[in-house]
Amino acid sequence: MENKEYYLNTFKDYLIKYSANIITALVILVVGMWLSKFIAKSFKKVLLSRNVEITLVEFLEDLIFWTIRGVVFIAVISKLGVETSSFVAILGAAGLAVGLSLQGSLANFAGGILIVLFKPFKVGDKIEVQGEIGKVEDIQIFSTKILTANNHMVYMPNGLLSNGKIKNLSQKDTTRNDFEIALTHEQNSAQIKSKIEESINANILILKDPAPKVYLSSYSETGVTYLVRVWTHSGDFTEAKSEILEAIPQ
Repeated sequence: MENKEYYLNTFKDYLIKYSANIITALVILVVGMWLSKFIAKSFKKVLLSRNVEITLVEFLEDLIFWTIRGVVFIAVISKLGVETSSFVAILGAAGLAVGLSLQGSLANFAGGILIVLFKPFKVGDKIEVQGEIGKVEDIQIFSTKILTANNHMVYMPNGLLSNGKIKNLSQKDTTRNDFEIALTHEQNSAQIKSKIEESINANILILKDPAPKVYLSSYSETGVTYLVRVWTHSGDFTEAKSEILEAIPQ
């Protein structure tokens, strides 16, 4: 009975002694939880009003949200009397270990941020990169989804995209297209050249400015080669080329 009263009195003493700290810690916890949501949401609204890429906006929103909550957690346990210096050191060491083990993922993450910030391409663009040509379906934090012409979905690591050569085929409305037509000496090259020029002039997909050109590219023992140079709107070249070739007499 005496031990029970002793422990009860001791608990009351500690409660009186630390009640102010406990109340303060609870206030910090409640206010901090609310502030983390409020600041993150406000930051998101500001970025969206400035037309920042939604992928980056959502990532930064989560980063701010959890960073504030981490600071609140440390402040709460510090107010309750827990030594935080060693705790922070442990978190730092753990973060370093995780960072070293995820170097490739971190490189892809950084690449995703750079792509979203500098926008070498956007969703819907047709790009050529790392030997793949396709339409950008989605830009994620660690990878980019590219749909190829044969309906294959390619997941390209953002680290490669941010450090490699990217050809954006959709960034300009028009493109210059060159292709060669090889003829034998038995074929009437002058007549065929005239047919090519007629087909180009009649083709509504081929732009008249800059003017299309047909050059004699090479001459050999087996025949001659003409270089055809035309300008089209992006995406129209394949059909235009097919119509030009169909007009060539066999």
